[in-house]
Amino acid sequence: MTKYSNFAIIASFIGLWINSFFAGEFQIFVGFILIFSFGILHGANDLALIKNVNTEKKTSYFYKILFYYVCTVISGALFFYLIPWLALSMFIVVSGYHFGEQQWNNQLQIEIPWVKILYEMVYGLLLLFLLFAFHAVEVQKVILAISRITIPLPYFLLVLKILITLFIGLSVFLYFRIPAFKNYFFAELFYLFVFAILFKVSTLIWGFALYFIFWHSIPSIMDQIRFLFGKATLDNFKLYFRSAFVYWIVSLAGIFLLYFIFEGEKIFNALFFSFLASITFPHVLVIQKMFGRKK
Repeated sequence: MTKYSNFAIIASFIGLWINSFFAGEFQIFVGFILIFSFGILHGANDLALIKNVNTEKKTSYFYKILFYYVCTVISGALFFYLIPWLALSMFIVVSGYHFGEQQWNNQLQIEIPWVKILYEMVYGLLLLFLLFAFHAVEVQKVILAISRITIPLPYFLLVLKILITLFIGLSVFLYFRIPAFKNYFFAELFYLFVFAILFKVSTLIWGFALYFIFWHSIPSIMDQIRFLFGKATLDNFKLYFRSAFVYWIVSLAGIFLLYFIFEGEKIFNALFFSFLASITFPHVLVIQKMFGRKK
């Protein structure tokens, strides 16, 4: 286990301790603060990453990429408005891949690209459906608000069982295919056990926030800082924050605008996750290219 993994485990169990002392409303409040801070921040520096990913340094080329990026965000939002059930399905699949990629990219080195992508996607979806299965009623309500479709509660457990089966099968394949796989597989298996405890004991938002911040967003920020500045240090984090600040504030302004318009209405949760989805689609593409350049 790395030093950061030890920190993330301790932070997660401190989160469980907080869960046992404070009401659900407080957990939701703090959970959203965490998501609004490090969660939104980790995706706010995409344009700086684009500048470093592409070898073309002309200013006109950057503005062209900026235009495409904004169009992708707007298209994602329209997608949710026009075909919400399909957009939500794609968001879950893309998010699953993104979570799995962050968790496994540095460890999983294999010559067959599609196997790597499939394994990362299955792992990330397994994480999400662990959360969904433990909070099926709440997730069902959110899906209904977004897509106007009611998913039967047993389906969440059924999908989870399928993903567990696929994860075990792919893990066995990689265990015998890659000699070094066994060196980190059991550590990742232990992390899955930690995530299951987090999701089982916590509320939906609190459990998601603990994973999203300590196991995804902060490690992603550290990877981005290393890519942009060479080393993850406090001084380089300040440079990263300064670069991302404007885009972070714009994203927060969009979220708070939704809140003030739909305050007190159940639809806000649906719109919030739809907003996250619209900025997630281009972010996943940028991070994938960043990892490609690092190799």
